[in-house]
Amino acid sequence: MVDRIARDEGIVMNTIQSKSLLGVGLIGEVPVLLIKPQSYMNYCGEAIGPLAAYYQVPLRHILVIYDDMSLPNGVLRLQRKGGHGRHNGLQNVIEHLDGCREFPRLSIGIGSPPGKMDTRAFLLQKFSSEERIQIDTALEQGVDAVRTLVLKGFSGSIERFNLVQKYKFNRA
Repeated sequence: MVDRIARDEGIVMNTIQSKSLLGVGLIGEVPVLLIKPQSYMNYCGEAIGPLAAYYQVPLRHILVIYDDMSLPNGVLRLQRKGGHGRHNGLQNVIEHLDGCREFPRLSIGIGSPPGKMDTRAFLLQKFSSEERIQIDTALEQGVDAVRTLVLKGFSGSIERFNLVQKYKFNRA
């Protein structure tokens, strides 16, 4: 998602700092700092916490983007704040933001392991062609959601976005 945002907004990711690849640019007229931690997902808070402190970014201006097994593949959800929902990477971010949970997040559904499949094996496998199409669509929609969030903040359009996402793969 960060790569897609950077590409679509013309932001060059060319700085390395605090175990992360960074890019500085604009979305519309709003300055943004994109951070792509280079550590394991479970330790991404080790990058986000220090960078938020260094750049003095208020929690409400941090958007954490992460995969979510509790959502169907390709379904997105924007939230103003929340817990970690047993997501180790998100838990690590909260720990490195001094336990604060009041930051926005965009979750990207990846579905859950079928049957008794090992969770780690599920997370590391490649998407099927159908799943890849759903993810690519979600990435496009995610860029639009991020753009709207940056330019307008949380508004009624974000609530409508979540509602549309919830039912986007239901077939009549």
